[in-house]
Amino acid sequence: MPSTLPPGDPAPRDGALPAAALHELGTRPFGVYVHVPFCSVRCGYCDFNTYTAAELGPGASRTTYADSVITELKLATDVLAAAPRGLPPVSSVFVGGGTPTLLPAADLVRLVDAVRSVFGFTDDVEVTTEANPDSVDPAQLETLRSGGFTRVSFGMQSAVSSVLATLDRTHDPANVPRAVAAARAAGFSQVSLDLISGTPGESLADWRTSVEAALSLSPDHVSAYALVVEEGTALARRVARGELGAPDDDDVADKYLLTDELLGAAGYDWYELSNWARTPTARCRHNLGYWTGADWWGAGPGAHSHIGGVRWWNVKHPTAYAARLDDRTSPAKARETLDPETRRVERVLLESRLATGLAVEVLDEHGRAALPALVADGLAARPDPNRVVLTRRGRLLADTVVRALLP
Repeated sequence: MPSTLPPGDPAPRDGALPAAALHELGTRPFGVYVHVPFCSVRCGYCDFNTYTAAELGPGASRTTYADSVITELKLATDVLAAAPRGLPPVSSVFVGGGTPTLLPAADLVRLVDAVRSVFGFTDDVEVTTEANPDSVDPAQLETLRSGGFTRVSFGMQSAVSSVLATLDRTHDPANVPRAVAAARAAGFSQVSLDLISGTPGESLADWRTSVEAALSLSPDHVSAYALVVEEGTALARRVARGELGAPDDDDVADKYLLTDELLGAAGYDWYELSNWARTPTARCRHNLGYWTGADWWGAGPGAHSHIGGVRWWNVKHPTAYAARLDDRTSPAKARETLDPETRRVERVLLESRLATGLAVEVLDEHGRAALPALVADGLAARPDPNRVVLTRRGRLLADTVVRALLP
């Protein structure tokens, strides 16, 4: 698959950051993302930076992967130690993929221990791993929980076998309730389920079945994303050949409204366009950091980082990633420095998606002038003079709202 990373500017071999970026470190929450790029099979819709065993090639190994990431985390302390406020404690760790639970649970715990060792944790740190329901068992979950993980997010996607088959998902739907029960038994107080709507051939009744199946497991958090047919994926090739139809906007909207209705009736509140939580503490703090412009270090092949308006991304392939670290070189491939206007625009794009809304002060003259029409059209509300929040209808047309707010 061709690289989807932007070209950016060259990143220095030692990974050093500009003084201005380091000066901001510690003024916002700080998180760590660890990317685990391994999957047993490639799902047809997925364009993430992942590799099956057959795709890895020489020079990359699951058995030494945790050691490579730990080396990068130590590099992070060298890069960030010059910050005027010193190294900030980590408020969230998110291990994503890929399928993180293809690594031994002991390796995942070693990664968390390394983050704790080099940065330290806040008292209420959130530590999440993604998991495939087929790739965990009770013993693994007990190891993860005792090793410091506080939250697990299962890739459920659908409860309908035909929908999973279209997505090339190989897990058995019956394993989802087993995995959730095992996580609860292991002591996880935060369990999340991920769903995907809009799969070709999925009926509204199919979608209702999936949402109700998820709710029957009483998760603390539900993510329900609309399927996007990404260029270069197997699904995109099937759509291009006419084997499958493309997702239909009206169908996706109907499914979104059904999701919000069912989850709302069950006591879940939306806090981001595609995310609902049973309580405020169940909101994914790590993802909120992304959406509100916090700082994070992304470790692993293809992982992205952001510190003080500088964003960079690592080389994609695990072999190239390990080779750079073995050579005592930063794995960063390229980076970009965001100017104030770009950072403002990104705040509009991301914070407008949140239930807490967007501060009006972030808008320029054009954006403020657009607000009365958006309110009159029922797309936005003004709960107070300083904030604008999407209505339910506005959530369906969020891109339209953003286009109106930006020149």
